[in-house]
Amino acid sequence: MGWIEYWDDKPTIYVSQRHREAHYRCVAEGLITNLNGNDSVVLDYGCGEALHADRVARKCRRLYLCDAAPSVRAELRHRFAAVETIIVLAPEELSGLPESTVDLVVANSVAQYLPPDVLDACLNDWRRLLAPEGRLLLADIIPPSVGPLTDAAALLSFAWREGFAVAAVAGLVRTLFSDYRKVRATLGLQQYEADAMVAILSAKGLVSHRHHPNLGHNQARMAFLAVPADS
Repeated sequence: MGWIEYWDDKPTIYVSQRHREAHYRCVAEGLITNLNGNDSVVLDYGCGEALHADRVARKCRRLYLCDAAPSVRAELRHRFAAVETIIVLAPEELSGLPESTVDLVVANSVAQYLPPDVLDACLNDWRRLLAPEGRLLLADIIPPSVGPLTDAAALLSFAWREGFAVAAVAGLVRTLFSDYRKVRATLGLQQYEADAMVAILSAKGLVSHRHHPNLGHNQARMAFLAVPADS
């Protein structure tokens, strides 16, 4: 099983429905804070279930939701069928979008699942799509110093604030025997030092810096905001 197959198989990575809702609400709120006005065209790459994408769509002119998992795309199309400004795409459909027309590209919790050559190809796509004054927000990057224990602590802190602490403890126990743990052990996750990620983005003609806060609840992970070098 690869990562796409894993996400396409309705994984149970959330410890409860409250966790699931809180996660996507947190990401949507973070995305909204990074918009530059209501006329923005936004691409959320690797968006997952994007439960609150309608909230984001109300704050921009057009929102592309892109995910590699067919079942996820089908659910997104059903959930947001009535929202005319939301367009759901497969990654291969990005080639049909005109270049230099996207104001904000967001890839949250994506890079860790992509082999370096696939990330390189994605960066080429995102760079092509960015408007001259556009921005790329690459979030939830895992540095080598952050491991499962740090992630568990961040989840428990988030769970305490959001009211699902008991479910979080039980969920962490279940994770020890879950498919996620098995797939992660087999495929691994890509991790990057901050300087290395800045260099990767620079090679694509993007000037970047660490961005605070990271999208989502885990502030031990990193976010980077990048703009075209010639902007």
